[in-house]
Amino acid sequence: MLMRGGTSKGAYFLAGDLPADPAERDALLLRVMGSPDPRQIDGVGGAHPLTSKVAVVSRSSDPGADVDYLFLQVGVEDATVSAAQNCGNILAGVGPFAVERGLVAPGADRTRVRVRMLNSGGLATAEFATPGGTVRYDGDTAISGVPGTAAEVLLDFADTEGATCGALLPTGAVRDVVDGIEVTCLDNGMPVVVAAARDLGITGDETAAELAADAELAARVQSLRIAAGRLMGLGDVTAAPVPKTTLVAPPRHGGAVGTRTFIPVRPHESIGVLGAVTVATALLLPGAVGHDLAELPGPGAAMGIEHPSGRLDVQVELDTGRTPPRVRRSRLVRTARKLFDGRVFPRAS
Repeated sequence: MLMRGGTSKGAYFLAGDLPADPAERDALLLRVMGSPDPRQIDGVGGAHPLTSKVAVVSRSSDPGADVDYLFLQVGVEDATVSAAQNCGNILAGVGPFAVERGLVAPGADRTRVRVRMLNSGGLATAEFATPGGTVRYDGDTAISGVPGTAAEVLLDFADTEGATCGALLPTGAVRDVVDGIEVTCLDNGMPVVVAAARDLGITGDETAAELAADAELAARVQSLRIAAGRLMGLGDVTAAPVPKTTLVAPPRHGGAVGTRTFIPVRPHESIGVLGAVTVATALLLPGAVGHDLAELPGPGAAMGIEHPSGRLDVQVELDTGRTPPRVRRSRLVRTARKLFDGRVFPRAS
């Protein structure tokens, strides 16, 4: 099934429909998506990292979850398939897909699906409308970066703290100096290096296209994240998709902060779900990069994370009475829509 989840698009598969051997599975998915090829002309990929994604879903053996979800990032120009990170946007489609494929019984009006994210072991709950037991995709909810409206999917995250790096603050500090730049290295579902846009010579209000044309900036972002990756315990991240780098600036459109994110050095047209959750967490930490730039709402209120396509509102509950602080939970709204359901014909191996 081809689905749009949030601001991403991907192919959703039942785990049982793919080879059990990871190497065979990944080789098949490269052919399905049409990689490696910058146009992905011979596959169903969309020639962009945000549209070259795969969700592998199955019933969960964990009594605390309904389904297991493995996210795979398929390279576009490179023959790579990575399970090194979660994807919260593709997650938005997992609950509806599970109902469509009969893995979860729908509720009469709304359905809650508990999703174990195999990439990190974290748990998320997706809640969405199922009037009459049928997944509703049409609705009046708009999200930045997606034309039109659709039915909302409410995502509630737990156990995302230190999902990849093992700790909310992988370096043990709220602020570090890396490659000559002050940064905050954080992992609340996504390893992110947060730096001030001004420290890398930009305003933080540039378009993604303007950033993409700046080769010097791309080199500095890559150097910064490679050095930070080692400090975060991730080893050599030269060819890895994480950590992400997010440059923050004062908000310009009524949100809490402005952001420009790189995946890993290509400017993001918006911001990833768990990347936004992690940046929002940094805003709440005194001393963290971005805390002094942010215009924070009242306690418990959603924070508007501005990005090139608009903004993403994120709610993070943080227990600051502990050292280091502890994340209780995170919430946000996405939308998802089924685009196509059928059979894909991969090129021959």
